[in-house]
Amino acid sequence: MSRWFSVIPLVILAALAALFIGWSLKRDPAVKPDALVGQSVPETVLPILNGVIPGPGHVDLKTAGVGKPMLVNVFASWCLPCRVEHPKLMALKARGVAVVGVAWKDDPADTRAFLDELGDPYSMVLVDREGRAGLDLGITGAPETFAVNAMGQVVAKSSGPLVDDAEIERMVTAIQAPPRPLPTATSRE
Repeated sequence: MSRWFSVIPLVILAALAALFIGWSLKRDPAVKPDALVGQSVPETVLPILNGVIPGPGHVDLKTAGVGKPMLVNVFASWCLPCRVEHPKLMALKARGVAVVGVAWKDDPADTRAFLDELGDPYSMVLVDREGRAGLDLGITGAPETFAVNAMGQVVAKSSGPLVDDAEIERMVTAIQAPPRPLPTATSRE
């Protein structure tokens, strides 16, 4: 009888493994959750990178665009895909697209060296040394880019390096689209 009690945990473990395998086979790994799309960008206050030091100025992500549409790009100097997407960000700057950079889990001196080496595509760089903004944004890693409209609402998200021209145009179009009008009451006569 005691042998059966020792087998029960193995049976439970095997059942849980089968459930996990079944769930993972139905899941599409290319589809990433875009939990913030349609919501306001978090009001995470971060220091602005000035030279190689953060601050003294601070700004929150929601007002970083100063009432204008922007892309919020989470990057880091140690991130190889961030180097790959960098020329595309420089091209966006040349087009007049406002891109706010969030230096995620990076040393400010390393961030400055990275930007001095490759060029600075950002209208502003915010320092997220501890990764708080990354948590608030729900990122899974760097780089990730959020399209934020003039009202401070996330209208699109791109995970991974922003290198595909069609994806870049999707993000730029999302911030340029006029906001939907508020619903109005219709009168019945």
